[in-house]
Amino acid sequence: MEIKVEKLPESRVGITVTLTWEEWGKHEAHATEHMAESVNMPGFRKGKVPHTMLEARFGREAILIEAAEHAVHEAYPKALVEAKAEAIGRPEIASETVKAEAPLVFTIKTDVLPEIVLGDWKKAVQAINATESKKSVTVEAKEIESELDRLASMRASFVAVDREAKDGDSVKVDFTVKQAGVVIEGGQATDHAIVLGSKTFIPGFEDQVLGMKVGETKTFTLEFPTEYHAKHLAGKLAEFTVTLKAVEERTLPVIDDAFVKSLGKFENVAALKQSLEKGMLEEKKRAAKDAWRGAILDRLVEGATLEYPTILVTEELERMLQQFKGQVSMMGLPWETYLEQAKKTESELKTDWAPQAKKRIAAELILQKISAEQDITVDTEAVEAEMNRVFQYYKSQEQIEKNIDMSRLYTSVRGRLTNEKTLEWLETL
Repeated sequence: MEIKVEKLPESRVGITVTLTWEEWGKHEAHATEHMAESVNMPGFRKGKVPHTMLEARFGREAILIEAAEHAVHEAYPKALVEAKAEAIGRPEIASETVKAEAPLVFTIKTDVLPEIVLGDWKKAVQAINATESKKSVTVEAKEIESELDRLASMRASFVAVDREAKDGDSVKVDFTVKQAGVVIEGGQATDHAIVLGSKTFIPGFEDQVLGMKVGETKTFTLEFPTEYHAKHLAGKLAEFTVTLKAVEERTLPVIDDAFVKSLGKFENVAALKQSLEKGMLEEKKRAAKDAWRGAILDRLVEGATLEYPTILVTEELERMLQQFKGQVSMMGLPWETYLEQAKKTESELKTDWAPQAKKRIAAELILQKISAEQDITVDTEAVEAEMNRVFQYYKSQEQIEKNIDMSRLYTSVRGRLTNEKTLEWLETL
């Protein structure tokens, strides 16, 4: 077998394979046997039709084409190994003219894992570690007090009052939003609840409600923020008409030992504060670690040179799309409605996300390269233990076998744990 390798753009290779007649002609017998299995001829059992009769019926060319397919199927994996091509995805295989007694030439075009040049990455990582390791994480007293206030606000009581709406009140309003005299999509609501001062509506709306009384109607003009999620409204003026339906005064509970005990598991305010401080500190530590690792990965990606296989970009963009669809669904917004409001197609979203997808791919491939170079591995026991944690979400072994591809799960878990171990190693440089 003779092969020639040609590098193609976007981390692809073209491999031209030449098989001598001695190498591929032997498959003619296999092709005949295979064709005989699907032919019905009077006087012969299936699979027992002689070669001469098959050739008389179909012609030798048909048999040779079948033989060539057998030869290519056997040879192309060996060609990939000989070419040292780490193929990903489904290769494109094409054969040239098939002739008896002549060499068989076929080509393979496939995406391959890219070559990655990292440069002097250790110095870059060491510089980041030197900076990040000096940072300390603390929780200030005012942060704990703010969290206590938040807990108290969750237990606030509301009493209807007959007065003007004030900051902190919970109000119910009917409203319409118009542009050019026409109500915009989603621009109408009845008995919409708002806590004044919470800043959950567009800027200026709650300010206009302040001072209104029940039964009063007010019309005013506001501009949507330039970063508003519905891009067709961002930065645009609109006319709002609001009718105040109810005003409720909010009363916060006193933060004392009795209040703390009502939360369930704390004896006094001091115990709650201690628990809050511990939880907030752990959260800040996780955020700091994520930021540290993010800085390392950003620097590694910035300093790397590589091409991006189309198949990996396509798969990553599809994964990002499905994740985003899930987030939109959790917000209670139909996917088609989101696309209409954003004035985007799925294809346009993927185009917008392409740089981020490439960054994710680069980070993953770089970690794999470093883990291989540094011989960083994880034990089978650790992988199986993590898999067992996944299995706990299923009620029976039958459900596990029905819903999980064991090989894919093992590969995924091993990759994730290896990446984690590699990041831990990078943090020690």
